[in-house]
Amino acid sequence: MLLRQWARLAGLGLVAVSLAATAEEGKLRLFNWSDYMDPAIIDAFETETGIEVVQNYYNSNAELFSKLTAGGDAQYDLIVPSDYFVPRLIDAGLIQPLAAEGEGLEGHDNILAEFRAPSFDPEGDYTVPYLWGVTGVVYNRETWPAPEPSWGLLYDPEVNADYPFALLKGDAQFTFGTLCAFQGQGFDCVGETPWVEAARGVIETRQRDNFVGFVDATAAIEQVANGVIHAGIAYNGDLAGKRAEDPETYGKLGFFIPEEGSQRWVDVLAIPARAPNPGAARAFIEYLLRPEVAARLADYNFYTTPNEAALPLVNDALREPPVMPDAAARERLHFTPSVSGEELELLQELWSEARSR
Repeated sequence: MLLRQWARLAGLGLVAVSLAATAEEGKLRLFNWSDYMDPAIIDAFETETGIEVVQNYYNSNAELFSKLTAGGDAQYDLIVPSDYFVPRLIDAGLIQPLAAEGEGLEGHDNILAEFRAPSFDPEGDYTVPYLWGVTGVVYNRETWPAPEPSWGLLYDPEVNADYPFALLKGDAQFTFGTLCAFQGQGFDCVGETPWVEAARGVIETRQRDNFVGFVDATAAIEQVANGVIHAGIAYNGDLAGKRAEDPETYGKLGFFIPEEGSQRWVDVLAIPARAPNPGAARAFIEYLLRPEVAARLADYNFYTTPNEAALPLVNDALREPPVMPDAAARERLHFTPSVSGEELELLQELWSEARSR
């Protein structure tokens, strides 16, 4: 592949070839989660390649899917979906293979073995891992100095009868998973029986006087810090990053992985089916696979890199909780199962009913 040959030559310092020659209009259209990319990485990539990176943002996988099905698969060159959403994108014909058959990506060997052929993309044809992390409960330590690490802080009115709390916005299966875990069915539940019980749990929770609503993970951290709510759902790296920036404001916030189980997630890079410039997308993926770039990305986001060659380069804070869960906590983590077809239809129907009643 020509891009790979150029990358090798450039790495050896033998030539200074601009990858912009491969780029339609010299532009890469990146559709990503909010504040999920180090601007310095973008600047360095643009300087090296001459490819301009234009970013747009979304706040949930559901929002991403909706945008792609409305024609966004022909509007963007690179997206960053979560692991369990990948089969839905493949089944809907919304993403394309990363490379032609028999070709690969420069730097792919840097990826940890456990991420090279994941269940959501068994052949590794459609995705490259971006960052991974965990989802848990963020809470006000002044309200609960030493709470039991349980979903009961949100779902049990005897544990929290009065203090305002929120649930995660825009993710039906994750929310059902948390209730399944709380109800003893396991976070990775699938099927009518556990989902119906989970939907009932959502309805009961929405009817409580101290339930504020559904908010995204970043907003939950801010609202706990500001006293709007006292507990919510957040991603470990988001909180770690806030603490590092402003320990006085965010130091009073606690975080735990519920003992009943929670989500281990992997966000991945994928190319939409009708991307205007897939060549630029591949060039950027290969750039992110460089160990020093992968480490910089992890340091910026306070999440764990799936790039094995980058692990020795990351900041020490990324080697300890909450960014790197301890061994006991990791045993409680599960990937969200991928669902499709009739199961997905049932999930969506139950979610719609749970949100409307």
